Amino acid sequence: MSLSVAGVLGESARHFPDRIAVVEGGTRLTYAELWTEALRCAAGLRDAGVKPGDRLAVLLPNTIEFLKVYYGALAAGATVVPVHALLVADEVRYVLEHSGAVGIVSGGPLWAVADEAARAAGVRAFQGAPTAPEPLASARPAAPSDTAVILYTSGTTGRPKGALLTHLNIVMNASVTSQDLLGLGAGDVVLGCLPLFHSYGQTCAMNGTLRQGATLVLMPRFSGPAALTVLADEGVTVFMGVPTMYHALVEAAAVSDVRPAALRAAVSGGAALPVAVLERFEDTFRTQVLEGYGLTETSPVATFNQPHIGRRPGTVGHPVWGVEVGIADAAVDGEIRLLGDGETGEVVVRGHNVFAGYLDDPGATAAAVVDGWFRTGDLGVRDEDGFLRIVDRKKDLVIRGGFNIYPREVEEVLVRHPSVSEVAVIGVPDDSKGEEVCAVVVRREGAAPLSEEELVDWSRERLGRHKYPRIVRFVDELPLGPTGKVLKRALVARA
Repeated sequence: MSLSVAGVLGESARHFPDRIAVVEGGTRLTYAELWTEALRCAAGLRDAGVKPGDRLAVLLPNTIEFLKVYYGALAAGATVVPVHALLVADEVRYVLEHSGAVGIVSGGPLWAVADEAARAAGVRAFQGAPTAPEPLASARPAAPSDTAVILYTSGTTGRPKGALLTHLNIVMNASVTSQDLLGLGAGDVVLGCLPLFHSYGQTCAMNGTLRQGATLVLMPRFSGPAALTVLADEGVTVFMGVPTMYHALVEAAAVSDVRPAALRAAVSGGAALPVAVLERFEDTFRTQVLEGYGLTETSPVATFNQPHIGRRPGTVGHPVWGVEVGIADAAVDGEIRLLGDGETGEVVVRGHNVFAGYLDDPGATAAAVVDGWFRTGDLGVRDEDGFLRIVDRKKDLVIRGGFNIYPREVEEVLVRHPSVSEVAVIGVPDDSKGEEVCAVVVRREGAAPLSEEELVDWSRERLGRHKYPRIVRFVDELPLGPTGKVLKRALVARA
């Protein structure tokens, strides 16, 4: 039985050859054109010596070329290793060596890093997508359990780990997201501003859109004003982003009359979306925000606010089709002890979306997948209606004087201050309390001045005595990862 991720594009090219598949600036390619380009790349890779089963790294920005190489490599029977675009050469070298990649495809501003890393690793570097004059006749078949993609985790605890995602993992997740959750179809236009090397952008935006024959609009570099213009000019119907992108769009709209007339749904994931930001976005754009939850190891979508079941802001909804989610005792490592509704514990997931393990790391795999459940490392609680609320990351928990404090709860309150634009709450070492609550704040431009003492006093009135921040640090901007997620470990290191 064959079930290749390459078929996501190939089948849509067969059914909808003349539809526009992808837009990048002034370039528009139909499904037939994009599939032909991918098959030419597959032939070029074959001619260059890339064999079925080989692993090929890809370090490219959000461009049409990424799609050509991604689907071309899969059509050639190779496994794709997308590389994080913000890594330095030595980090890229590690990914190349650990994954056993036979080469790396790169170009543009990322070429210098890729070339240096390839030389250090002793593998071939392709500048641009290898292409042959004649396309491959057809995509090489793949078994559902074969590894399609190796995605490297962020490496918050030591070196990054290579998560093995199968063809079944990705095809099912893309299909469930695009069909069951969003109902994408011929008239839909999806804005692809999420990094394609990340599971959210790759599975939900790219594969999900092409699975349904909709149109993907690429943005190689995101900014609020630019995205606002693209949303309007391209008639975007579905926006997929992370909380910082929602914040940027709201801020951009505050000084612009431009509004996207066709927008019918907005999807948020990657990090917790403050309810205050959700409300501002919905008031500004008159569009419902649907928040979901997942991880690289869950392909990524595990839960979603599904309109046909019901939506509850502040939650990440219910499990998606074919997936189970439970709350387990976070203090027990060797087994999964499920807790009841209303109890806070570690979120655990099982279903077609759970990855096949970490590359060459049976110890980490055994610790992550217990009794058939994947342990997410996130703390959550499920209410009596089945809605899941993510409380925080286990490792982000602040323990002050023996009390557990969840940073997200504090952030939700602080972001409602009229002079606060963005905020991240962390724990800093304290001799008497063990940890103290620290709020790192970006002031809202044009708002009333705000001092540390004023914000502490304001928060004291709205939060329990053990929760409110005693320390406030003002910064011009929060450090962000490639998907727009706040890098709290960087803030902790500074503190």
